[in-house]
Amino acid sequence: MKDDHSSSRRRYLAVWFPWLPSDRLQLKACVDTPEAPLVLVEKVKGALRISSVGPEASRQGLRPGQTLADARARLPVLKVAEIQPEADDAWLAQVLDDFDRFSPMIALDPPHGLMMDVTGCTHLFGGEKKLLQLVQLRARGLGLQSRCAFASTPQAARALSRFGQPHEVFDCATERAEVRRLTVSALELDERDELALRRAGLKTLGDLDDRPRAPLAARFGAGFPARLARILGDEDTRITPHRPTPPVVVDRVFFEPISTDADVKRVLSDLLEDTMARLENVLLGARDFEAGFYRVDGGLRRVRLKVGRATRDAGSVLRLFCERLAALETPLDPGFGFDQMRMVATTVERLAPIQTGLEEESDPSGDLSALIDRLIARLGPEAVLRFQPQGSHIPERAARWTSGGGDPDTGESWPELDPDDPPLRPLHLFNPPQPVETLAEAPDGHPFRFRWRRVVHNVARAEGPERIAGEWWRVPGQRTRDYYRVEDADGRRFWLFRQGLYGDEEPPRWFIHGLFA
Repeated sequence: MKDDHSSSRRRYLAVWFPWLPSDRLQLKACVDTPEAPLVLVEKVKGALRISSVGPEASRQGLRPGQTLADARARLPVLKVAEIQPEADDAWLAQVLDDFDRFSPMIALDPPHGLMMDVTGCTHLFGGEKKLLQLVQLRARGLGLQSRCAFASTPQAARALSRFGQPHEVFDCATERAEVRRLTVSALELDERDELALRRAGLKTLGDLDDRPRAPLAARFGAGFPARLARILGDEDTRITPHRPTPPVVVDRVFFEPISTDADVKRVLSDLLEDTMARLENVLLGARDFEAGFYRVDGGLRRVRLKVGRATRDAGSVLRLFCERLAALETPLDPGFGFDQMRMVATTVERLAPIQTGLEEESDPSGDLSALIDRLIARLGPEAVLRFQPQGSHIPERAARWTSGGGDPDTGESWPELDPDDPPLRPLHLFNPPQPVETLAEAPDGHPFRFRWRRVVHNVARAEGPERIAGEWWRVPGQRTRDYYRVEDADGRRFWLFRQGLYGDEEPPRWFIHGLFA
């Protein structure tokens, strides 16, 4: 068969594990005699019925849906276990994470299957035939029996893997002919519709393909022609991967596993160089990187790195990765070696080239951002905090602490201040505000004297009021505040406010909210 395909057609690889429940039990050593026929049962309406069978039980003619009593009458020597769908699903999810090495565009294909969009990935593994062999070898290494098939649509790949001759690679023309040979069971209709097709003499997909679509739609529903077209490869529907598709993905597949730190660092450098080159081609920079380390024995380790500003500097990101790997609580363990590594840029931003002149001053924020990135790489994002503006006119809610590795763009910005004007807000705020005793002129006069922490302060200068209403949509009944900036006779400056208005049922109270440096 041909192993090259037109670049205009997408290629999908379906992987089906027909005996996944029994394979899982054999792998977990839950069955002491693997050669004995094995069935997995569940209780349905008070009776035990077969939910899944092993390969030997299938060869003996047992099928899902039979009662356990009928199965024992046919095969007295029968191993029985209870079906555990949650455990099967959890194991399939682990297999999906492992098969992510072949393509990031991978999704579950229930029951007990995976679907991969391998368009543009096959050359990394030596072509489709070689990739098919690697997938089968990987499945056997995990203790799974598999059936695989390539096709130009997900539905065609699924049909060929589950109802056709698996482990074959077809070109576009041969693929359609092979799909046409499949029985109508490949449509996976309900029993009544499938029986109606067979009674009408339509036993294969080729028989349906030769018929007009309108009568089929009238008999089996408006969606029937679309289902047929997708299986025949005439209509493509993309899969939805289990993880969002990253903007940039760069892989390295090794014929010989690597395990030394020097080799890992060298491959990381190559991956980052390729990643930055791709970003530069589209004038983008990345703020979030993820390195994937795929072990020979199936282990997968992902190490994520965030930077404060979008970058295309491969050298600086490599240094941060080295810092991050050295600071991991659980060191990176290659085991028998890594046979694949991947670099993913998951968060990208527009980053146009910047030309600097000899007389221009450098941006000091760049040095601060680099320092923050190094601290995060060494200590972790939770150990480095930064102030972020927050959309609120209440002083204690106007800013918040966020992780240093978080997204600095919150949609809010700090107000622009004139450097010649005095600050409107103090840097030091008390949480909660501290009560004070004051002597002030009613109703809106500033305080003349106040007592705080048993010390009396005589006010020499005052400015205000700045009235701030409460956030009634958050906390009903919040009282209005009148803020004053005051300076005492010794030159110390305070930020005081009166909570409530004269004439309210509850008399107003005075608080000190902050100190000016």
